[in-house]
Amino acid sequence: MKLTTHSMSLRRAARSLFGWTALRPNQLAAMRAVMRRRDALVVLPTGAGKSAIYQIPASLIPGPTVVISPLLALQQDQIAALNERQRPELRAVRISSDETAAQQAEAIAEIRDGRAEFLFITPEQLANPDRLAEVRNLKPALVAIDEAHCISAWGHDFRPDYLALGQLIDGIGRPPVVALTATASPPVRDDIVDRLRLRKPEIVVSGLDRPNLFFEVAHCPTEDYRWRRLIALLRDDKRPGIIYVPTRRAAEELSARLTDAGYPAQYYHGGMPANARARLHEAFLADQVPIMVATSAFGMGIDKPNIAWVVHMALPDSPDSYFQEIGRAGRDGEPARVLLLWQAEDVGLQRFFSGGLPDATELRDLAALLRKEPTTRKELREVTGLGPRKLGQYLALLEQVGAAQQAAGQRVGAPRYAPTPVDAAAAAVAEAERQQSLTRSRTDMMRAFAETSACRGQTLLAYFGEQMTEICGHCDNCHAGTSVPDDGSVGPFPVHSQVRHAEWGSGLVLSYEEDRMTVLFDEVGYKTLSVSVVSEQGLLTLD
Repeated sequence: MKLTTHSMSLRRAARSLFGWTALRPNQLAAMRAVMRRRDALVVLPTGAGKSAIYQIPASLIPGPTVVISPLLALQQDQIAALNERQRPELRAVRISSDETAAQQAEAIAEIRDGRAEFLFITPEQLANPDRLAEVRNLKPALVAIDEAHCISAWGHDFRPDYLALGQLIDGIGRPPVVALTATASPPVRDDIVDRLRLRKPEIVVSGLDRPNLFFEVAHCPTEDYRWRRLIALLRDDKRPGIIYVPTRRAAEELSARLTDAGYPAQYYHGGMPANARARLHEAFLADQVPIMVATSAFGMGIDKPNIAWVVHMALPDSPDSYFQEIGRAGRDGEPARVLLLWQAEDVGLQRFFSGGLPDATELRDLAALLRKEPTTRKELREVTGLGPRKLGQYLALLEQVGAAQQAAGQRVGAPRYAPTPVDAAAAAVAEAERQQSLTRSRTDMMRAFAETSACRGQTLLAYFGEQMTEICGHCDNCHAGTSVPDDGSVGPFPVHSQVRHAEWGSGLVLSYEEDRMTVLFDEVGYKTLSVSVVSEQGLLTLD
């Protein structure tokens, strides 16, 4: 089937199944890749119709589609949206911890008998060998990974359960895979491709600019000034919004202070019981909570169209996190404000959160255990005394250096030609150093965004590898008249060209601002360099 035929079929399906009269060019490009049975990585902004990229082709491709998504609430919303159309080619069922054994068996039967097209499932379910065999026997034609940035070890939300997805997809027959996210900088995109084992994927990254969001940043010399700026926004805008804070304690204290000041607020963080978080989540979506003060734990699944503002009360750890969190504002297309209130001390707090390096002795001992025989994670925790999160991070590092791999029966073992435990530990520590360097460079980029007098839209999109030649027109700097167009011609190397540094290796030129250039290096992350020094000393060469 030629591309033009694919396009016609996709447009017809979009019109007949969803009532859409048109598809966006980026949607269509990604859908064509799916129709050609190619793997694809799709990075499109919130509200750009990412779900349609797998839903419409799935209605045309023989065989069921497996959708792997990190949040049950997010799955439920998508399932309800599909099933309310009452079309057999769109019917969706789910297998998760929320369903009984009988309901799970019925879901499998519906897919097997052709009465349902979409099987929503969690990574934990696929990790069960019996379940994996059941899904494989369904002969899925497509796998869709929602919120794919979660698979990245240094992405927005580190999730050890996602790390085995590449192998699990192999276990169900390796059908074509489409990975979807609203936020993925170049290192995160590389990580997604690597961990999901995507094969020469079609990569679609575009349209990340959100013109209805107005970007504001204020450096706050005192906590009192930060508080007064926040109250000024709340006084001006009575619509619902989210305030992001860096710690659980800050969430509790700020929500109480706001409520006492006459601005009723609730707090949300990962230390709360699951049922309490679920109640708050539903109350916020139902407009029963006007102001939510939260840590980054409050995020995915917040598909609330009328969030009118998002405030950050401290510098986020990276533009990745910042972009993900401000993306919850203005989903209805109405004007919305995103305000960052920061202090220099915030950088030190993020440095603290990024943590230290792993213990080489613990890594060596863990690698030695894996070489003896495949073992479950529970057994590994009992023997090593490592907590679940730390063990997950250690296993991820050992897997990256070829010293660990998933084995049958939810066990973890060592590959046949694994390095010795000592060598594995040294390599894992080196990999952790590389990741930490990248993590800290991302915080540096967040501070650069906060301090810039240039167009904030250009600065933010350059971080994600997207060039905006005209100023955005919807940030404080554009309104102040300090922004200048970035056409990529002001420096010694074109924007998006590959360059090489003698010490830092290969890198990608992202942007220029006055006499500074930002380069993303594969090994050490983001660096801001003096253009004049680069030119005079020949620090970079075209790679």
